[in-house]
Amino acid sequence: MKKIYLLIIFIGVVCISFTPEIQAQADTVSRQPSKIEGLSIYPNPVNGDKLYIKSTKNLTKTVSIFTVLGQQILFKVLIGNELDISSLPPAVYVLRIKEGDKKATLKLVRN
Repeated sequence: MKKIYLLIIFIGVVCISFTPEIQAQADTVSRQPSKIEGLSIYPNPVNGDKLYIKSTKNLTKTVSIFTVLGQQILFKVLIGNELDISSLPPAVYVLRIKEGDKKATLKLVRN
């Protein structure tokens, strides 16, 4: 009886591993956009109220700032390179930047 259960479980696992949905998910991982060329943020850690974000192409960027728990607390469309973060209390944040079709995720420390 145990052998029949093990055989059924094995066949189920093999069938699930070859389904098209799972293979399609694996393909989307390889199609992720590349990182932003020449991206730099400074100063990090931040002591003041300004954060500077520069890249090689210097295009318009969308900047999202999240807490370490994943709550979005700031969203800005940045035309220049200066971001006002005076509303953020001292903590560690996750900074997500999108420029064109390229994305980058960085850690930001506010003292």
